[in-house]
Amino acid sequence: MGKRILIVEDEPHIAESLSFILDRAGYDVAALDDGAQALDQIRKSSPDLIILDVMLPNRSGFDILRDLRAGGPHAGLPVLMLTAKGQARDRSAAEDLGASRFMTKPFSNAEILDTVSELMAGG
Repeated sequence: MGKRILIVEDEPHIAESLSFILDRAGYDVAALDDGAQALDQIRKSSPDLIILDVMLPNRSGFDILRDLRAGGPHAGLPVLMLTAKGQARDRSAAEDLGASRFMTKPFSNAEILDTVSELMAGG
């Protein structure tokens, strides 16, 4: 079984695209479209990596990351934050909260695969 990735992204095309790319690369991928369900799903599925959108319905990616980093068995999980904004303050907030990496949409398939590979290797 491949390494598990949880995608928390409310844009259906982006979630489907990420799932397809990562599945073809050999990862076991699950996706959510609602921020309110993210922490429960993380606890249930114990992913090896989380791809987390900043702007989500019912709970922001920043709130999820803050809670995740507050402690518990999943506090050290690598988290790749995604945003359509790309504003300096979003990047700064993500870094301050402990995001492993930050990526602005749109992104290339190669960029996603390279970043996920690095994060899975501990980088």
